[in-house]
Amino acid sequence: MNDQSKLSLEALQIDAIGLVCPLPILRLKKRTQGLPSGTQIEFLTDDPSGRRDLQTLCKLTGHRIEWIREEDTGVIRYRICLA
Repeated sequence: MNDQSKLSLEALQIDAIGLVCPLPILRLKKRTQGLPSGTQIEFLTDDPSGRRDLQTLCKLTGHRIEWIREEDTGVIRYRICLA
């Protein structure tokens, strides 16, 4: 199993690639609404301006950004643990 498959198995993936601010954060909020605390989310976006919005959302909700990986393709991959 490659690393990409392993990541997807461990977390719910939310793909916001191609969307521009504020749509990636709105998609994340909508798709995580009602999920239990501790749920792992793999959030994919190619909107670099959304990082600050994501950090603000996490401060407000108590969610935690576990890590951030920027890929050569321009995709930014976030691992988020829901509060």
